[in-house]
Amino acid sequence: MFRKTQLFPALALAGALFAGSAQAADTVRIGIIASYSGPYADYGRQFDSGIQLYLKQHGGKIAGKDVQIVKRDTAGPAPDQARRYAQELIVRDKVNFLSGLDFSPNAYAVGAVAAEAKVPAIVMNAASSAITTKSPYVARVSFTVQQVSAPMAEWALKEGIKEVSIVVADYASGVDAEEAFEKAFTAGGGKIVGKLRTPMNNPDFSAYVQRLKNDKPEAVFIFFPSGVQPPAFLKAWKERGLDADGIRLIATGEATDDSYLQATGEVALDLVTSHHYSYVHDSALNKKFVEDFRAEFGDKLRPSYFAVAAYDGMAAIANALEKTGGDMSGEKVMQALAGLEFESPRGPIQIDPETRDIVQNVYIRKVENVDGELVNVEFDHFDMVKDPAKEN
Repeated sequence: MFRKTQLFPALALAGALFAGSAQAADTVRIGIIASYSGPYADYGRQFDSGIQLYLKQHGGKIAGKDVQIVKRDTAGPAPDQARRYAQELIVRDKVNFLSGLDFSPNAYAVGAVAAEAKVPAIVMNAASSAITTKSPYVARVSFTVQQVSAPMAEWALKEGIKEVSIVVADYASGVDAEEAFEKAFTAGGGKIVGKLRTPMNNPDFSAYVQRLKNDKPEAVFIFFPSGVQPPAFLKAWKERGLDADGIRLIATGEATDDSYLQATGEVALDLVTSHHYSYVHDSALNKKFVEDFRAEFGDKLRPSYFAVAAYDGMAAIANALEKTGGDMSGEKVMQALAGLEFESPRGPIQIDPETRDIVQNVYIRKVENVDGELVNVEFDHFDMVKDPAKEN
């Protein structure tokens, strides 16, 4: 028996993979580890939708092979559970790929298993910068928090903002957002006048917002994971009248995630954010993506950056297997993923050949009411941005 936090021996994992590959050469088995229940259940639903849409558009196949999706629910950040699920998926379910991975702690845990088993792991959301540096068998098709936070700092400087307070959720991605924004903002001559970190599942921001009101910074930059926290913060911000006090609020795109934006309501109006995808991104491919998404899932589910990353994750696997001639051995797949380039509904993307991390456009957006819908309208952008933590 093994404790939950202990990896299975590499020989056992390798043997299981060999047996599995002999059994199912014509089937691509993909293990999805994500949140399907609890407060972050929408993450898993968006992943499923992006995967399902890609498969429908491609006849249910990847590189001519049938596809089997095997799902595991972590219900949020749960690295020990994610690690155990990854082990089960490899040894028992004989998966060829691990994917999903909405939270960074889970991605770190799964990356270690992927490296020992030599099974490729495709990150569809988890955004902490160091994830790909900790495992040679991880590639990311989503984004990093640093990648979208630094452009927000550069835009604020262009706007003439000179002093900012920072508020982030206290976990790996929140720390990344804080550090990236501060580094870029101070490098451009700006000054950070205050920093606050809030508990990961904090439901009430009134005390934090009151402190900001008392401190009267010129602007506030925030980062919280998509879901329940951004609307709670925005509500407290409006109730305590910081807008009326002339304090500007800027954020990363999690604050106005397309999936939650209508429910967030008018407290989000006029908020400026930086991110890599908007539901109303103006490209022919995105218009088709949204149209097909609506036809498949109806008007109640709006595609978010989770769905796009899942869709692109499937495209990345397909492109890699085309390059390997269908060979699903981990080493060859990782070589094929390195440097991969293709057009996404969000715009052009590349998996950096050196870091296995995503390179993509970052957009500056503003929440507007367009034909009765709250949407993130893009009005500025930064071309093919790398994670600043990995730039030479």
